[in-house]
Amino acid sequence: MTSFTELPLSSTLQQRLAAADFIIPTPIQAQAIPSALEGKDVLATAQTGTGKTLAFLIPVIEMLQREPAPKVRVLVLLPTRELAIQVNEEYEKLRGKGLSKAALVIGGVSEKTQIHAVRGGSSLVIATPGRLQDFISRRLIDLREVKILVLDEADRMLDMGFLPAIRRILAVLPQRRQTLCFSATLEQSVAGLVNDSMRDPVRVAIGSVLKPVESVRLQAYEVRPAEKPDVLRQLLYAEKGQTLIFARTKRGTERLAKELVREGFSAAMIHGDRSQSQRNGALSGFQQGRFNILVATDVAARGLHVDDVAHVINYDLPKMAEDFIHRVGRTGRAGSQGLASSLVAGAEVIELRHIERVLKLRIERKQVDWANAERSEHVVENTLASRTLTKLPGEVFA
Repeated sequence: MTSFTELPLSSTLQQRLAAADFIIPTPIQAQAIPSALEGKDVLATAQTGTGKTLAFLIPVIEMLQREPAPKVRVLVLLPTRELAIQVNEEYEKLRGKGLSKAALVIGGVSEKTQIHAVRGGSSLVIATPGRLQDFISRRLIDLREVKILVLDEADRMLDMGFLPAIRRILAVLPQRRQTLCFSATLEQSVAGLVNDSMRDPVRVAIGSVLKPVESVRLQAYEVRPAEKPDVLRQLLYAEKGQTLIFARTKRGTERLAKELVREGFSAAMIHGDRSQSQRNGALSGFQQGRFNILVATDVAARGLHVDDVAHVINYDLPKMAEDFIHRVGRTGRAGSQGLASSLVAGAEVIELRHIERVLKLRIERKQVDWANAERSEHVVENTLASRTLTKLPGEVFA
């Protein structure tokens, strides 16, 4: 399949795809969508950034157009609020006027609007497991008419401890349904969930899920701990475009983001303790270019869909080798070129070598251009006086 026009889709959906500039399917879309349109269960694994969201939204929208009903017909489960919001945004691009808006059922925000959306006849519910389980226990939602279940980022949901909640959700769904499961990896825990929730699924595997896409150039700088901030500044001035920086802890994220803002950079942050309005403001500001830099913990590694991230920087290495793949997968998306840099100091040098062994890849070692770093210091000093710092709701820069 070389074009979405080859799919047996309604004219309305074909028009919406064309309007959204979705013309040529990615490999995961080309292999998963035809089987899903036939009503088969699909188990798909692919690298981050390969277009999995559209691979399930197209068959979902086609079914909803063909069989409209003022009841919940499709349930999409995802690990994070950010990912749920972004899936909803993709759905809005494609649904047209004939379908109802989706009901978002996520934590961290007021439930009043969510309850109203569910009771208002939304046929699609996009949810995180924790909040949905709460709705089920309080009998605020009826899932007995669900025809399609989508488990997106299944491995991440299990990593985050959502398996008990998912099992309780599965218990109230119809046995006769279609299940579409998308995962970056197929670990034993995911395999167990598949066995319990799917019937003879069509298996789709695109490339190696334990390697970054070829469009991402990997490099690392081995430095002393005290040198990390200087090297980071040098990278930020040397590489243009949107930059996503990963820190390991919430406190480290706060400290790094505030330091960058004080030095004149346009930066925002996302981590688990931020309010939903702050997380939304940071993400939308980054997507729209109001912030050039987003500092995040791994809550953003799989939950962010930003098409034009030019540079990912691992200020701290992740705990798990697989999380390295998900982090660097934020750049080089949809065939574009990307750069991923890692700053390693002390014991992190050994951790980086472990990542290379586990993932069977070689990360280029780069030398720091300290002369250029000194010039960057003068640039920072000159820009501090003229920059106006942008604050999010509730933001305080001490």
